[in-house]
Amino acid sequence: MKNPLTEMFDIEYPIFAFSHCRDVVAAVTNAGGMGVLGALAFSPEELDQELTWIDEHVNGRPYGVDVVMPVKTVDRDQGIDDVSDIGATLREMISQDHWDYVDKILADHGVIANDTELESGAGLGAGVLGWTAATGAPQIQIALQHPIALLASALGPPPRAAIDQAHEQGVKVAALIGRVEQAVRDVQQGVDIIIAQGYEAGGHTGEVATMVLLPDVVDAVAPVPVLGAGGIGSGRQMAAAMALGAAGVWTGSIWLTVAENGSSTVVTEKLLAATSGDTVRSRAYTGKPARQLRTAWTDAWEAPESPGTLPMPLQFILNSYASAKMGQNPPRELVGMPVGQIVSRMNQVRSTKQVVVDMVSEYVDVTQKLSADLEG
Repeated sequence: MKNPLTEMFDIEYPIFAFSHCRDVVAAVTNAGGMGVLGALAFSPEELDQELTWIDEHVNGRPYGVDVVMPVKTVDRDQGIDDVSDIGATLREMISQDHWDYVDKILADHGVIANDTELESGAGLGAGVLGWTAATGAPQIQIALQHPIALLASALGPPPRAAIDQAHEQGVKVAALIGRVEQAVRDVQQGVDIIIAQGYEAGGHTGEVATMVLLPDVVDAVAPVPVLGAGGIGSGRQMAAAMALGAAGVWTGSIWLTVAENGSSTVVTEKLLAATSGDTVRSRAYTGKPARQLRTAWTDAWEAPESPGTLPMPLQFILNSYASAKMGQNPPRELVGMPVGQIVSRMNQVRSTKQVVVDMVSEYVDVTQKLSADLEG
């Protein structure tokens, strides 16, 4: 394929694949698309190791890194910029009622209390991850120390200084959005590519469906290229996004069941069996609306006795606390993860390369059929 994005990055197909798994990122890149590593769960040291591994396995082909720099979080609201023990600082903001409610959810599902506690400091062990400005900024600096081609950001554009640094190094910057006004804002901040993510998508997503959002965003930010996201995992869906004006597609959920992903057996089984109706857009995961598998955990936070979800990143700290208490064998009914409505089509394990091949092949078939229809 040849279009502005394939030429911009010197890739074969404008298929961008978000994954927290380095093997998937490298496999998509080597198959002709662009893998994008989600940095969220890694400490700066771990991220450096993951990116070094990717560097060694893509033979100079382009790949990207995705960070999360939320525009609105508790730490930003209160001006917290000290990352040394941000986990403890934020945990002090959580009421005892919320800690007790998590303990009740676990007890209701047979989880015997253990002595595992969240760590001090920042990162996954402290239950913070890269959700905060303080923990996200170091990830950007590590990413820009590697030969990445794209720096993507969810929940808002990266800081202007990071955008400028990326541009100085020849790195393109992308931002995920769910509303037209967010797209316009991010372009004004210097973002090179807009990722228009619809309601169907897994993870944090807005209230407007891809079919409506995408053409509105394309028109609003032209000539800035737009990636279609949300409910895209096949060639037909890719063709639909391109027909709506997208220059390429941003995919995520479809890679959760590929052979290289390495998800736990329980997670994989639940994903393969799920229908689109088995997902729910809930604040139970991070405090912001995010589409995920519906579980006993998401149901509990909608129950009448729930004290209510907390703002980001406090709600995720409660999730981390629960995960630490459950250990390696959590109750099946509590096991879930972010995934989009396309989970209904994720009903077999394929290799990453095969997913790319199938997507491109179906895209070609669909576009040729549409062209033939016009000629007829």
